[in-house]
Amino acid sequence: MSAPATASSRWLFWGPTLIWASTWHVILFQLDSGVPVLNSVAWRFGLAALLLAGLARWRGESLRLPGAAHALALATGIVQYSGNYWSVYEAERHIPSGLVAVLFCLMVFGNALSGRVFFGQPVTRRFLAAACGGVLGVVLIFWPEIAATGARPTAGYGLAIGLFAVLAACVGNVLTLTLTRKRGLPLIPVLAWSMAYGSLFLMALSLATGAGLHFAWTAPYLLSLLYLAVLGSVVAFVLYFKLAQKKGPAGAALTSVVIPVIALAISAAFEGWRPTLLAIAGMAICLSSIYAATR
Repeated sequence: MSAPATASSRWLFWGPTLIWASTWHVILFQLDSGVPVLNSVAWRFGLAALLLAGLARWRGESLRLPGAAHALALATGIVQYSGNYWSVYEAERHIPSGLVAVLFCLMVFGNALSGRVFFGQPVTRRFLAAACGGVLGVVLIFWPEIAATGARPTAGYGLAIGLFAVLAACVGNVLTLTLTRKRGLPLIPVLAWSMAYGSLFLMALSLATGAGLHFAWTAPYLLSLLYLAVLGSVVAFVLYFKLAQKKGPAGAALTSVVIPVIALAISAAFEGWRPTLLAIAGMAICLSSIYAATR
């Protein structure tokens, strides 16, 4: 691989990784606002869809998609930008956030399997070994939280909904790559339509369940919403799926292993978290495994 190509791949990997690692902290401003989760996620992806549509027009790309593509974009929006994100928030109400982070490390294996089945992407033994090492590292980091899971009466439900979130994310990846990699449709219009459909679905669900549509006109809520929509949705997803197109879904899913490690560093800086020796060992194993997988 040439030096420019290597630099490009590193940017595509570390861009969404660093952004999504920071969103774990930014989301707290959304949760503390009093706005229902269904609404906050809907506003996030609704705004992101508008920004992506504007970006596509600025780049001279048409927003028109074939009818069959709209059906897949609708499915993507419901699965990835509705079901996935709602399930993450719901799971964290019943199990520790650390366990949710560990569950999302399993995306490495789900994406490796789907990449092999749907896109003919080969998976090496070194990659699988490194992925296992990364998951082990994250387990060590969050072991105190994981060990306390049994004390929660609804932990089984939280675990099930967390696994559903991982499955939804993997399916969403397959649907997006089917539209962009197999059918050759431009990425940004596909993301714009998918996020728009996801946002509309969440709004309809909020109205159907009686939750209504709510918003908070406060500086923390508005700034966090802008951050999550612009960086956490537009920039991060564009870079992530460009990485998935280039390196395959398994390679892109390695971001989910590194994100918890960086998120903890942010938590230590802003929320007073103090690392244990076990956590430090887990970070070392995780990062060295990712290095081995992405050499």
